[in-house]
Amino acid sequence: MTYLPQIKIPATYMRGGTSKGVFFNLTDLPEAAQVPGIVRDNILLRVIGSPDPYGKQTDGMGGATSSTSKTVILAKSTVVDHDVDYLFGQVAIDKAFVDWSGNCGNLTAAVGSFAINSGLVDSARIPQNGICTVRIWQANIKKTIIAQVPITNGEVQETGDFELDGVTFPAAEVPVEFIAPVDPSERMFPTGNIVDDLEVPGVGTFKATMINAGIPTIFLNAKEIGYTGIELQDAINGDETALTFFETIRANGAIKMGLISDVKEAAARQHTPKVAFISEPGTYTASSGKEISGSEIDLNVRALSMGKLHHAMMGTAAVAIGTAAAIPGTLVNLAANNGVLFSEGKSSVTFGHPSGTLKVGAKATCNDGHWTVNKAVMSRSARILMEGWVRIPGDLF
Repeated sequence: MTYLPQIKIPATYMRGGTSKGVFFNLTDLPEAAQVPGIVRDNILLRVIGSPDPYGKQTDGMGGATSSTSKTVILAKSTVVDHDVDYLFGQVAIDKAFVDWSGNCGNLTAAVGSFAINSGLVDSARIPQNGICTVRIWQANIKKTIIAQVPITNGEVQETGDFELDGVTFPAAEVPVEFIAPVDPSERMFPTGNIVDDLEVPGVGTFKATMINAGIPTIFLNAKEIGYTGIELQDAINGDETALTFFETIRANGAIKMGLISDVKEAAARQHTPKVAFISEPGTYTASSGKEISGSEIDLNVRALSMGKLHHAMMGTAAVAIGTAAAIPGTLVNLAANNGVLFSEGKSSVTFGHPSGTLKVGAKATCNDGHWTVNKAVMSRSARILMEGWVRIPGDLF
């Protein structure tokens, strides 16, 4: 039997925030994969090493976690006043599935750097030294994101002293602004309520804040579902009963938010919505061994991504946290120093997550009972880990 040789595709392996993934320039992909469809999905699955029944992604570039099973496709922007179109694909580990339903806020920090290095940003807009403002069109969710990328001697500055909990080594700071994460024409609270009673058949009924800001997210009170809110990954990810519990909540919450019409559809929409549980400020030891004092933070948040407790916090979920914290009466707002946080004039919230802490800023306004947020801001970092080509079998398409 004759087998086709491998083909190689130009690619860059990058860390962005607390995630990493394989980045492609759209025009470098095989022609059949330059448009959405099964060919593109099959190529990305093979690049990452999925589906892998062993759950290791040994035969691919994936790292066997939701944070490291990611792909990005970038192109010169087709949208006025934007530099680059950013398309994100979350690759399932044990299933033949690429979820295109949402954004990765962490990898957004690397988009600006890749765009500059790939010639997708007009050279006239790149200073010799200073900050290059990269205008990103997030094609999955049709939103604008601004990345402030540091430049030294005409090149992206990746090294620096900015420390980000969940990332081992310091790097250059990249402020990221999520512009109008909730469009005025959209409903920030899909149910129309700041807090709902979420009925989950066979499980129970729980108070929930369901918000669409950054990424659709379901917030629950930790104590109501039997947790403290300061858990680390091992407390949940090895417990199949707990994971099933959270997935059942997520599926029923997705129906309530209008994202799906039947719980069976949740399996094909793993990336969204997210489920997070919150608690008031409390002291704990982060996964790195770092002691996090309750006096340093406004609340604790733990979030699940692709069916597992995240090792830190998804960037898009951080946008949801910051936005919800700014709105009186949400579960997040109430947990943040009993709701007094933003009434004292603060425009940011610092929350604890399994790897440490994160600060996110947001300012929400209410007009005629309709909540909007102009932007959410946080700092991340990014750097190239490897660049060259990835190889895949030539019989995939």
